Amino acid sequence: MRLIIIMGCLFLFGSCNYQKQESDKRPNFVIIFTDDQGYQDLGCFGSPTIQSPNIDKMAEEGIKLTSFYVGAPLCTPSRAALMTGSYPTRVNMGERVLLDADAKGLNPDEITIAEVLKSAGYKTGMFGKWHLGDQPQFMPTRQGFDEFFGLPYSYDISPYHGNKKHNFSPLPLMEGEKVIEENPDCDYLTRRFTERAVQFIEENKDDPFFLYLPHPDPHRPIYVSPDFRKNAPDSIKARLEKEDGYIDYAARDKLYKYAINEIDWSVGQVLEALKRAGIDENTLVVFTSDNGPMAGSAKPLRGRKGSFYEGGLREPAVMRWPGKIPAGQVNDEILTAMDLLPTFAVLAGAEIPTDRVIDGKDIWPVLVNGEPSPHEAFFYHQHGNLKAVRSGEWKLHVNGNTPVALYNLEDDISESKNVLEGNQVIADELLSYINEFQKDIKNNNRPAAYVENPVALTE
Repeated sequence: MRLIIIMGCLFLFGSCNYQKQESDKRPNFVIIFTDDQGYQDLGCFGSPTIQSPNIDKMAEEGIKLTSFYVGAPLCTPSRAALMTGSYPTRVNMGERVLLDADAKGLNPDEITIAEVLKSAGYKTGMFGKWHLGDQPQFMPTRQGFDEFFGLPYSYDISPYHGNKKHNFSPLPLMEGEKVIEENPDCDYLTRRFTERAVQFIEENKDDPFFLYLPHPDPHRPIYVSPDFRKNAPDSIKARLEKEDGYIDYAARDKLYKYAINEIDWSVGQVLEALKRAGIDENTLVVFTSDNGPMAGSAKPLRGRKGSFYEGGLREPAVMRWPGKIPAGQVNDEILTAMDLLPTFAVLAGAEIPTDRVIDGKDIWPVLVNGEPSPHEAFFYHQHGNLKAVRSGEWKLHVNGNTPVALYNLEDDISESKNVLEGNQVIADELLSYINEFQKDIKNNNRPAAYVENPVALTE
């Protein structure tokens, strides 16, 4: 009897241990999200001046996505789309960028990508820029993140950084929901956020995790650590030394490529940390940006940040998962940042919310099997207004419900030749997508959240 009991205990222990090993095989997820980066601004996307060897290697070892779209051409709406898997207009976050002590924020009732993964037992960490509300109830720690070290909004939402349009408070650097520094030295934030991301990997390597690393650069004013700024021309460094509290935006714009160099270094640090931890082959890493550039280049696309032309919403994107995503692919199917939530959920065995409309789709079959995009159409917004739709190679611009331009993006990626005349049938089909989408948004939208008496984080 004693032998039977011992053998039974050993069996149960072995079974539990096996189950733990099986559960730990769930993939880790890393999203590296830059701020205001142009479509061309990586070596693997054709930049003639910017070197990005680590991201280029990611593309060689994974997949480069050449028709990858974000939810909007501005910071706050784009990030709302990433977090919720829904168009910003659906969650009423599409109109504008949030400021400091803003009454508005992402509704706590929204289910973010972090909350979806946390519900499946994932550890969640965010290190970088949030920009979805700075009041306590809007913070990342209230939206599924176990850890948050970063900024509540952009560099320029602060009087210290030369924005004279608003009476902003000092820029806060936060740990969780507590301000730990006012007006931190922004030259070192890329490094500091990277170090925390690496620490998070090391501390959670034995459990499935979701790491979100949204760098505040290369948003204006651009900041770069001395290790990378040293490569800038002496004339630019001399101008920066004379700032004396006033930000020389034009000079800092010249630091753009060095900021990308430092971000590429950061990507290398994250990938190396995954390898050291022995989890490189069990981790899906995504690199992309929130919207088009202010200081960089969106070539060969037309438009920049804030625009509903391709340069405002089509972003450089690379995904890597050794042994799962076939290496060396280039894919031009329509894919979006909103797709990450449902795709991660499926891979993690988590539940996708069913009580609300999620616009993102599971794109795993596209990434690994080369299947067609699950999106019949993609909709472009500007300040919350629907301005264009793409289906296949065709893109229709509208003014309200009136077609004003039609482009064939396969032949004319720069949107330079309006072929609306003579293609009314195609225009009508695209317009039907817009009409159906607008009805759906009207019937299935969700509110943002507001506080009555917002308080600045710093005085």
